[in-house]
Amino acid sequence: MTQQTPYHEDQETDNNTSSNTHFDDILGHYITRRDLIKKTASGTIALALAATVTGCASQGTSQGQQRSSHLPTTKRPEKLSFKPVAKNKLDLISVPDGYQVNVLYALGDSINPNYADWNDHNIPSGPSFQFRSGDCHDGIHFFGLNKKTKRLDDTFSEEGLLVMNHEYINPTFLHAKGPTKVNGHRPEDEVIRENNAHGVSVIHVKKNEITQHVEIIKNSVFNRRITTYTPMDFSGAAAGSPLLATLYSPKALKARGTHNNCGNGYTPWGTYLTTEENFIGYFQRSSTDDAKRQPHEIAALKRYGLKAGSSSKYEWDTAIGQIEPQDHYDRWKANAIAETAAKDYRNGPNTFGWMVEIDPFDIKHNPVKRTSLGRFAHEDSACRAVEGMPLAFYMGDDSRGEYIYKFVSQAKWDAKDTNAGYKAGDKYMDKGTLYVAKFNQDGSGQWIELSYGKNGLDQSNKTYPFSSQADIVTFARMAADSVGATKMDRPEWCSINPENGEIYVTLTNNSNRGKDYATDAANPRAYEDLYGEKKVQKGNVNGHVIRFKEQDDKTTALQFQWDIYLFGAEASMNPNINLSGLSDNNDFSSPDGMWFDSRGILWLQTDDSAYTDVTNCMMLAALPGYIGDGTVATTSNGQQTRVGAKVNDDNLRRFLVGPKEAEITGITMTPDNKAIFVNIQHPGEESESYDKPNSHWPASQNDISNTTARPRSATIVITRKDGGRIAD
Repeated sequence: MTQQTPYHEDQETDNNTSSNTHFDDILGHYITRRDLIKKTASGTIALALAATVTGCASQGTSQGQQRSSHLPTTKRPEKLSFKPVAKNKLDLISVPDGYQVNVLYALGDSINPNYADWNDHNIPSGPSFQFRSGDCHDGIHFFGLNKKTKRLDDTFSEEGLLVMNHEYINPTFLHAKGPTKVNGHRPEDEVIRENNAHGVSVIHVKKNEITQHVEIIKNSVFNRRITTYTPMDFSGAAAGSPLLATLYSPKALKARGTHNNCGNGYTPWGTYLTTEENFIGYFQRSSTDDAKRQPHEIAALKRYGLKAGSSSKYEWDTAIGQIEPQDHYDRWKANAIAETAAKDYRNGPNTFGWMVEIDPFDIKHNPVKRTSLGRFAHEDSACRAVEGMPLAFYMGDDSRGEYIYKFVSQAKWDAKDTNAGYKAGDKYMDKGTLYVAKFNQDGSGQWIELSYGKNGLDQSNKTYPFSSQADIVTFARMAADSVGATKMDRPEWCSINPENGEIYVTLTNNSNRGKDYATDAANPRAYEDLYGEKKVQKGNVNGHVIRFKEQDDKTTALQFQWDIYLFGAEASMNPNINLSGLSDNNDFSSPDGMWFDSRGILWLQTDDSAYTDVTNCMMLAALPGYIGDGTVATTSNGQQTRVGAKVNDDNLRRFLVGPKEAEITGITMTPDNKAIFVNIQHPGEESESYDKPNSHWPASQNDISNTTARPRSATIVITRKDGGRIAD
């Protein structure tokens, strides 16, 4: 029996070798300060979906009627007043004075009363994880549930469905003694446990109106897990394409499962969007497979990180089926072994990397992979919904040197489609136009259309011989390469300011910026930092947050203006690195998760390894300004760029510091802003073995002296002790 080693994502995060330029060769010039767009009664202001999920009608309201919840529910604070949380390396979650933390839903917790609670000393069976929390909690959203109609109502806070991603697994602690391998094969029970620990959870929760205490309703019919086994449908531009044909679905209309679900989105009609990010490393590909492939196939496989001879992340392909059919494990072998793709799994990787729509209120129909939105390492999605305009979905591809995309629906948003479920998804997400962003030196930008027959995207294309829109969306990265999109520093979460419609994107870091990727105005920093007084870190070490505004405030705009709202940095760094003027109360590194609440408060989370010699990962609250509120600046490496106004303790403060070796990711609130849900991912991630954990969280949250409990990813709920609104 051999111990499995941890997986590293190098093969998935640096695959853009295209030679497209970063910017037009034009001189930068100063962008004059722009006034905030004033909200009007006509609703022409863009509404961030973070504040405007349109629910079904509550009692006394006709279905689809616009309600006041489409605007911020309460006025945004003029300044932040909670006491900033100090940087620390404790093995617990630190929050401001007057707040309390409760662990709601941790790895292995049962969502069915027929299944026992988690037990560190008796790890539950693999099949039982169909009814248990998955691992590595990530993107999350709260859907209000009307107590009378039992349907979506975004004015309800006391009861709702909480939907969250389980991105991947920490196998060291998922199994009794860590992951194993016997005679070259992974044990099937371990593989089933790992498969079921991926995916999505839907859990029914209720909140006490007075104390704000939140608990799970275990016997609810809405509780369910969506895993790598769950049947799914394809819809949109690539549905039925030979590129998606497999032995499981020769007609390419169905898929099996979802995994590596990172960030999330949600629609104005009330469904959840889960993203498939680093999907490619789950597949094995033979060293001899290139001989059976066409040159354009080989190029596409390499562009997505699956070179010949690649091994799979968790080696699920080595399991021998005795509990489940062998086909469940063979599908992770992406090899051409039959006469056609419809008789093997060579196209298995093409069935992942999509945006997946889940209706949490619909327990009968399959989730749907919406292929028109493109295939890449989807980190997140934010939808901008304005009555009478097409919808715009903004998406990031989380790999070094990858791109920011926008999908614009053909149909115009009609609030009467609220609560229409997958039918609304068919209407708004299957037909539309996919674009990729190009950021110019002067603070302007363009959306470049990725449609068959336009911008050189046809069979004559030298990057890939595109023969249809199905080709373009399946190999969206290659289409973006060929049109000269801007290579970004790992685009992650997207969010939209509900006060002015500006779109924010976190660019978490890029260790190769200044080396493999030249700096440019939108990715301007390349510098060195010393970690723990020993290790030299290079590139865009601490990351930044970029924001942009569509021309004429239209979702269909082809032009935009941009600046950089915030730069991650240590407070003590030189001003030409610490360009935002961060202090000890708000300095941070590697922005990742991000979300605007209904009031316009921006919540920013970190997934960091560059500043962890000083502090654990964290979450901050911010009150941003607007594009053009800053000036032009020059970085330490001489790059000119456009920066937002410098921050201060009144408009950016640290709200939370997490436990050891954990990422802080995923955030949502109840509509009354009195309970905030946050996900804590992979505490103790760097532990050497199952019996020597570096963290004991969440057990350590209430007992810091605990030195025996296994670390577990979990969802927490933060409330004020006086029952008031968060951060007011």
